[in-house]
Amino acid sequence: MRRLFPLAADPTAHPAADPTPGPTATAPAGVPLLGAPDTDREWSLEEIAEAYGYPPLGPSEPWLRANMVSSLDGAAYHDGASQPLSGAADMRVFGVLRGLADAVVVGAQTVRQEGYRPARARDAFRARRKAAGQPVAPAIAVVTSGLELDFDTPLFTDPLVPTLVLTGAGAPPERLARARRSGAEVLLAGEGASVDPARVPGLLAAHGLRRLLTEGGPRLLGQFAAAGVLDELCLTVSPRVTSGHAARITDGPALEVPADFTLESLLEESGFLFTRYRRVRRSPE
Repeated sequence: MRRLFPLAADPTAHPAADPTPGPTATAPAGVPLLGAPDTDREWSLEEIAEAYGYPPLGPSEPWLRANMVSSLDGAAYHDGASQPLSGAADMRVFGVLRGLADAVVVGAQTVRQEGYRPARARDAFRARRKAAGQPVAPAIAVVTSGLELDFDTPLFTDPLVPTLVLTGAGAPPERLARARRSGAEVLLAGEGASVDPARVPGLLAAHGLRRLLTEGGPRLLGQFAAAGVLDELCLTVSPRVTSGHAARITDGPALEVPADFTLESLLEESGFLFTRYRRVRRSPE
């Protein structure tokens, strides 16, 4: 893996005419920048974790990060799943982002399509999570209106941390009761049958889950983007072309004005590009 952005300062460059020093690109300790010797190598999980650390947050402040993969021609999945677009480096980043999160927020359709299981505890992140006051593994938080879930799967019967179900107050009562009997913690994030995506980050933060990671799918990510609550997008661009009619990584209501994001970092390995963008928040005029 090598870092393409931000760039390292070139020590051989001549000083600029303007002597006023500008901002200097930096990287986490031990992480090489472009131009440093032997930059194209496999990074350790700790180095990737340093590169993807969450920003400092207030006691009740959530940060919603998305992690998605897309083909070169814009497909969010192939043959109904994202795995055919992924690769070894993408799976390492995927695992690190989970290892940093308090909760993984995912839509019910993605749970069904991808066969979601509980997040597992990993020794590589045990000390880091303990120091941050996190449980041994992130909780999985499933966003669903109809609660059409199989509550007999390991996601509900065998999690290290209880699975959360976010739904609306008007969801089918018998399904709500079934979810609670499964051991899931049910949180109401809407007055009707549907979930209000704008309420999800704050509701989870109120339950101590502030470092949030959503893995989609496209419908859920589109809803978060339209609600203006998506703080960060980590997008892997896969060096594969699929054609077909798969959705983009967001598939939701159109924004009246496109949201601006700024590039935080760009990594590359084996043709895969790992981008990290942060939402630009505009101050009210």
